[in-house]
Amino acid sequence: MKQRLLLRSCNSSSLVIDRLCDWAGEQNAAVACFYFDFAEQKEQSPTKILSSLLKQVISGLENIPANVLQAFRDQAKIIGGRKLELSELVDMLQDISSSRPTFICIDALDECIAEYRAKLLDSLRQIKRKSPGTRIFLAGRLHVRGEVEKHFAGGVAVVSVTPTKDDIIRFLRAKLKEDITPDAMDKSLEADIIKKIPEKISEM
Repeated sequence: MKQRLLLRSCNSSSLVIDRLCDWAGEQNAAVACFYFDFAEQKEQSPTKILSSLLKQVISGLENIPANVLQAFRDQAKIIGGRKLELSELVDMLQDISSSRPTFICIDALDECIAEYRAKLLDSLRQIKRKSPGTRIFLAGRLHVRGEVEKHFAGGVAVVSVTPTKDDIIRFLRAKLKEDITPDAMDKSLEADIIKKIPEKISEM
């Protein structure tokens, strides 16, 4: 089974992650997710991302591996505390993911700073190399495809997801039906929305 790169999608990745979480609960598998936010780009470093993924994977374990416990204990002994290094986080995720089926899901990869993205993809590649059973799901716009394929040479399955005009119209009609103040819009304005928005929407 190859890693999965889902391109040009937002809601689609949420559906995949929801399905994985439902399945994981029945299969003693782990699902760890991270959603990039354009407004917080500088704060979303590879270390913070892997720390978040590690916490999620650990939270589902009955027994935390001894090396992980020891690392956190050693960290706590230092005055003021010490953040774990990226390499330490990679090692821990490698160990844990090799002991049970693990899915790592990253949404909006294209919103990650280029420098951070390269380090993150390299870290994920290392985890995958030492834990072949780990599955990696990435969602982002098309321009990150080359970077992903470079880091996971020969191991990427790409699914391009793009809404059609009919999809957008169906979505708009559904949202208009949910309007809690239907009297605020007449038929002419509704028709205008249905006509113009699909024409102006970008591939994003």
